[in-house]
Amino acid sequence: MRLTLIGVGRLKAGPERELFDRYFKRAIDLARSQGITLDLREIDESRARRPEDRQAEEARLIRAATPKGAWLSVLDERGQAATSRQWAEEIGRARDGAAAAYALAIGGPDGLEPALRAEARSALSFGAMTWPHQLVRVMAGEQIYRALSILGGHPYHRD
Repeated sequence: MRLTLIGVGRLKAGPERELFDRYFKRAIDLARSQGITLDLREIDESRARRPEDRQAEEARLIRAATPKGAWLSVLDERGQAATSRQWAEEIGRARDGAAAAYALAIGGPDGLEPALRAEARSALSFGAMTWPHQLVRVMAGEQIYRALSILGGHPYHRD
C-alpha cells in the first residue's frame, strides 16, 4: 500500500522543516518494514484573489496528487477528533481492505474546499482550534510515524 501525505505549500528550511523531516524519515523506515511506501506531495499555494477560488484551485491540485483509488482522508478543524490508535486502525482498515493507497490531505491557509471535504472518506481533526497549516504538516508527520509504530507493534506509542 502507498501512504501519501499531501500538503498545500512547501515547508521552508528551518525548525519546522527539520522536525517534520525527522519524523517523516523515521516513518519511511518503519513503513518500508511493513510493506508500505510513504511519500510526500507538496503542492503550491494558490495565488487567486478570493479565498473560495484559492480553495477550489488547491482542491483541484489535491485531487490530482491523490493516488487513483486511494482512501482519501482530510485534516480539517471540522473533522472528527480521533485518538492516535483510532487513526492507526483507519489506516489498517484501508490496508487490510486492499486499498492501493491511503492519502491524507492538508489544506492551505484558507482551509479545504467544502466539496473536497465532502468527497473524502474521512475527515480528521487535531482539535477544534485552528492551526497554522505548516505546523499541521509537522503534527501529521509525527502522527504518521506514530500510526505506523502502532500498526507495527513498535514501542513508540504508549496508551
